[in-house]
Amino acid sequence: MFPTPIERTKPSTQLLYKIALPISIIIWLLPLLAVALTSIRSGADINSGNYWGMPTSINFIENYTAVFTDSPLGYYILNSFKITIPTVIGAIVLSSLTGFALGVYRFKLNLFVFFMFVAGNFIPFQILMVPVRDLSLSLGLYNSVWGLVVFHIAFQTGFCTFFMRNFIRALPYELIEAARVEGVSEFKIFWYIVVPLMRPAMAALSVLIFTFIWNDYFWAIVLTQGAEAMPVTAGLNSLNGQWVYNQHLVSAGSIIAALPPVLMFFLMQKHFIAGLTLGAVK
Repeated sequence: MFPTPIERTKPSTQLLYKIALPISIIIWLLPLLAVALTSIRSGADINSGNYWGMPTSINFIENYTAVFTDSPLGYYILNSFKITIPTVIGAIVLSSLTGFALGVYRFKLNLFVFFMFVAGNFIPFQILMVPVRDLSLSLGLYNSVWGLVVFHIAFQTGFCTFFMRNFIRALPYELIEAARVEGVSEFKIFWYIVVPLMRPAMAALSVLIFTFIWNDYFWAIVLTQGAEAMPVTAGLNSLNGQWVYNQHLVSAGSIIAALPPVLMFFLMQKHFIAGLTLGAVK
């Protein structure tokens, strides 16, 4: 039997591995554990200042039920789905078409246009707050679900195009040339040849964009005002104001709001890893 990679390492390296890994896990999970522990505490624990000690009682069902019965959190979560799902679809469709054009066609401004998409990712989006808000007001999109969808698609398409273009450039170009020789139209080449090969990349981008949009807080408070279009991130902030002394209920709402991206990742884990690592090993 051959020794495993860990068995072949030096004792000092094994000691470092055994110490560093648990410490990293604890540091990474400590905030989440704190929120989870707070979410099952009673109101008496919170009011008495018992934030880190053992809970005097476990109010799991009561707290998580109260979040839905005594607050509009369910409506906020529904708004987040209305915003996130169309944004993911729109960003993936636009970036796939743009990535196909930049990755397959050779024209004079190809590299310049690609650099424009890349450069847009380095602009701090905070400096765009005032013009984007004014533009949404002038277009009648302020405080609407579709307003958030449109601007999220606009901001996410740059990164998605960069990802898709590089992925398409790594595909075998001979397949496209062979289809052109056979007289296949460009749209059919894209739909029947390129898109099936792009599915791992689409899955990886879908997980990333879903997580980005679902967890967005900045544009949620800039482009919305009121519960009509407010997503769950901004909704949790309003709950914090509503239940100023009920941090256990706000923590329970935070745990519930964090579940969809986690479930999305585990459902798409296989395709997500395949999309990120495809082409890494020849």
